[in-house]
Amino acid sequence: MKRQHTLVVAGLMGAALALSGCGSDDGGSASEGGESAAAEGKVGVILPDTESSVRWESADRPALEAAFEAAGVEYDIQNAEGDVERMTQIADTMIGNGVTVLAIVNLDSESGAAIQEKAASSGVATIDYDRLTLGGTAEYYVSFDNVVVGELQGQGLADCLGEEDANIVYLNGSPTDNNATLFAEGAHSVLDGMGNYSVVGEQAVPEWDNEEAATIFQQLYTAADGDVDGVLAANDGLGGAAISILEGAGLAGKVPVTGQDATVEGLQNILAGTQCMTVYKSATLEAGALADTAIALVNGEEAETTGTTKDSESGREVPSILLEPQSITLDTVGDVIADGGQSAADVCAGEFADLCAEAGIS
Repeated sequence: MKRQHTLVVAGLMGAALALSGCGSDDGGSASEGGESAAAEGKVGVILPDTESSVRWESADRPALEAAFEAAGVEYDIQNAEGDVERMTQIADTMIGNGVTVLAIVNLDSESGAAIQEKAASSGVATIDYDRLTLGGTAEYYVSFDNVVVGELQGQGLADCLGEEDANIVYLNGSPTDNNATLFAEGAHSVLDGMGNYSVVGEQAVPEWDNEEAATIFQQLYTAADGDVDGVLAANDGLGGAAISILEGAGLAGKVPVTGQDATVEGLQNILAGTQCMTVYKSATLEAGALADTAIALVNGEEAETTGTTKDSESGREVPSILLEPQSITLDTVGDVIADGGQSAADVCAGEFADLCAEAGIS
């Protein structure tokens, strides 16, 4: 994957800095009376599910709604609820209802590519949002740099483990999600070269299912005879599943666990000392980048990119907008709250109030 670490901020922050409106999940449009007229087109966005991460509905949807409202773009945002057939039906309906740009977070590359092919045949431009559709035909790919996400997780775990020899279990994301492959690639690129860490178990978790992740981690933990010193978990949900098993063994807080998405639960686990770190990916920034890209397509213009990403299936170099993720540890939990990624009220609720106070979060 070809990566660039310099973000072209000027074009991407325009929508992100103006997120103040409220929108609709069914054909919202800008208010009348503004100085700029609404763009001549409609954007459809299909989110993947509500199970793999809470981010899709709690963070991405409101950020996208606000970005499109601020930009004066008509939009329709729906969620496929983890159902490939439902996503296909939503796409068909959106195309039939006249969207001119369609952005999807694919559930798998095969079905995502089929949706994009159908969209292209109807003259609808497509964008891959957050996940690259292998073998697809999207005009652009908007995401965070997912190899860097894995690198941050690997370095974070190494920082928590220290220089002693250690046994690591990898709890990877869904095998149908290309991002999960990139996360693992990045983490391995950091940890494999250090020489003092041994992989004693590694398995992907189908559909990012947290319950299944707990079962899988229990099996990996048992197969390693409990000799596990660290867990490279691909996101906060999988990390929480591993922590639940470690708690049962009396090892929560003693075995470092990574995460991703800076969810309320993930941040609370960091405050409690049961999770080592997480990776923060600003939904506002990503939504702003998607809005800018979609608006460019609506207006018949080219989007501003940071480089290209190679589609490993087709060999195509996909024009990309790749954003920089941020590693979050106990010392920087407050950064997520200050950025609006989570609220202090949610993170510091109940038993976590004192822990927030200790961390300087109010």
